[in-house]
Amino acid sequence: MSHSVGQVAGFAGVTVRTLHHYDEIGLLVPSGRNHAGHRRYGDADLDRLQQILFYRELGFPLEEVASLLDDPDADPRAHLRRQHELLTARIAKLQEMAAAVETAMEAKKMGIDLTPEERFEVFGDSDPEQYAEETERRWGDTEAYRESQRRSATYTKDDWKRINDEFAAVHAHLGDLLAQGFAADSREAMDGAEEHRRFISRYHYECGHEMHTCLGEMYVADERFTAFYEAIRPGLAVYMRDAIQANAARGK
Repeated sequence: MSHSVGQVAGFAGVTVRTLHHYDEIGLLVPSGRNHAGHRRYGDADLDRLQQILFYRELGFPLEEVASLLDDPDADPRAHLRRQHELLTARIAKLQEMAAAVETAMEAKKMGIDLTPEERFEVFGDSDPEQYAEETERRWGDTEAYRESQRRSATYTKDDWKRINDEFAAVHAHLGDLLAQGFAADSREAMDGAEEHRRFISRYHYECGHEMHTCLGEMYVADERFTAFYEAIRPGLAVYMRDAIQANAARGK
């Protein structure tokens, strides 16, 4: 039994464009074609797509996924064991976060004050204030920093919620492009990087391509920024840097 590209896209929760892209780069070439030349996918193709999507969800770049799946010595069961181990580790971390939220909810309900350690232990050693301190130390004397401070002073609590929600959507979109296998220099990824740059210019300070490229480098060089983007989607920090660089080159 075989399936059309539209059916497979529906099964897997991916776009038809993604499947076309996988075919074009040789990652998932459908085993059949109908009389009109349209792609037809068999059970073996669906098995391979499942493996691809498992690895993509775990943050593996497409090139590495192809190498893993095309290794003649690879045991399909070994792939599943490896994916199970990685997914189990991620689930454990998410369960810790969920438990922390439940504890906070219960404490609020019962009127219990949590200790500082109890409030933040799930986040490890991360200190959000370090970003603000380092930003001022690095760029406090720049016009961009002063402009950001001027704009920030005018924002209300509702403004900040709307701005943060919008920025989260920008990051989520780039993470989705990474998961779907779009190259960092694809039109889609460059458009996502451009929206990221325009967001900064719209709400914080005028961010030209040169400054945006510097930010992209910092996302990879500074482990705190890297950790922030890796939490959204494994591999996103490098992906954003590369998309930002490609977009800057396009802008020239």
